[in-house]
Amino acid sequence: MLQATLSLSSEIDTYMRESGIPNSRWYVGVTSDIEERLFGYHNVVRNGGKWAHGRCLSSAEARDLEAAYHRAGCQGAGGGGDHGCVYIYAYVVTPTTTE
Repeated sequence: MLQATLSLSSEIDTYMRESGIPNSRWYVGVTSDIEERLFGYHNVVRNGGKWAHGRCLSSAEARDLEAAYHRAGCQGAGGGGDHGCVYIYAYVVTPTTTE
């Protein structure tokens, strides 16, 4: 994994840990369109919700990072999207989000 992805992973890890919310309540996925996926499809609250995202250097790196979060107990399903999915996102599952 390249340095940029390690830095992104560290930032997301820190955010999730500091929230005090267990990994089992976080959903992690990849996308090519953060706005549509996170705030549209998943219905995450933009202001006041717990979420994070960032750009990986490639789709392969985004998918590798996504898989690592799933192995760490986060919700989500790998394998979706296309080669343009270079963004990774994480959000806390709530009664108003769509998984």
